[in-house]
Amino acid sequence: MRPDAALSGANPQPAEGRFHCDTVLLAASLALVLIGYVMVTSASLHIGERLFDDSFHFPRRQLIHIAAGGAAGIVCAVVPLIVWEKTGPWLFVAGIVLLGMVLIPGMGIEVNGSTRWLSLAGVRIQVSEMVKLATVIYLAAYIARHLPSLRDSEYGMIRPLLLLVIVSVLLLIEPDFGAAAVILATALGMLFLSGARLRQFVVLMAAMVGLAAILVYSSPYRLARLTSFLNPWADPFDSGFQLIQALIALGRGEWLGVGLGESIQKLFYLPEAHTDFLFSVIGEELGLLGVVTVIVLFAILVWRAFLIGAHAEVEGQRFAAFLAYGLGIWFGLQAFINMGVNMGLLPTKGLTLPLMSYGGSSMVVMCAALGLLLRVSGTRDQGSGIRGRNK
Repeated sequence: MRPDAALSGANPQPAEGRFHCDTVLLAASLALVLIGYVMVTSASLHIGERLFDDSFHFPRRQLIHIAAGGAAGIVCAVVPLIVWEKTGPWLFVAGIVLLGMVLIPGMGIEVNGSTRWLSLAGVRIQVSEMVKLATVIYLAAYIARHLPSLRDSEYGMIRPLLLLVIVSVLLLIEPDFGAAAVILATALGMLFLSGARLRQFVVLMAAMVGLAAILVYSSPYRLARLTSFLNPWADPFDSGFQLIQALIALGRGEWLGVGLGESIQKLFYLPEAHTDFLFSVIGEELGLLGVVTVIVLFAILVWRAFLIGAHAEVEGQRFAAFLAYGLGIWFGLQAFINMGVNMGLLPTKGLTLPLMSYGGSSMVVMCAALGLLLRVSGTRDQGSGIRGRNK
């Protein structure tokens, strides 16, 4: 059997030049979306009733988000990779411009003390989600063009990071420490996989950790989050309240959960139960079995992303390869951070669980990223222009 047939999970000998869908990746992703929708519905019925006098307010809107995400994913899957490679830098610049617009008084929308949203044509979008995707596309294109300099000189690695520093500063002003951390960590992971010198990578990682420590200790609210994470019971009714409720939810689930719809913690005890802390509700209602299922599905998604990237690299398609690697790192890292926060392993961050949590911006962008990943998995001769240039 040919290696590309094993990768796609489709016909052992597919016809060249056609689009071949990675059925394992698609099945895992659809399972995450379906489980997420069911759990968002369960976690939000009481909130909708209280806020809007409509129990199905959030499930109905999430269904619209999923439909919009599916449309975005299809568009991204049918656009040739050569187009994404050429437009990558412009998408990244557009992301920086939008981040700047968020900070203009009267344009950015403030929610829970953070100004992270813009209203465009009556639709509220979280710009940081779009910037994450634009960053991966831009870096993949940069690596494809400058691979020798990345491996042979310090300047080749520093150039893209200087632009990412601008993005990070804009995100920290909002403030959105979690998005900045995900973007920088994803970028460093992609640069490491490109073959950047280990010494450069270690120095940059040390600098990143040092800067993060300075940011935490220079900001009272970040320091409060860190101290509450280390000992939430020191202030159980304020800074430690959310983490304690999340841990109680996970503890109540035991092996098989209390039953779908039977969560107690979601009833105004656990804040953001249908968004950032959906994983805790999954643990309470579906138990360890549900938690392990979600973790396995994300593991499959990341595994397929790296397998797709490895196949593209063997084929000489650098942009496709590093696009797949970057998307895999992003999905895995954000899922890990969200789960870690819910389980008390990491300080609280405002990051959604990919493809599962309630939210339009997150769902649409994640589905678009999935569409790109499926595009890479389905590319054979369509990317010949990229392949020929990169050999």
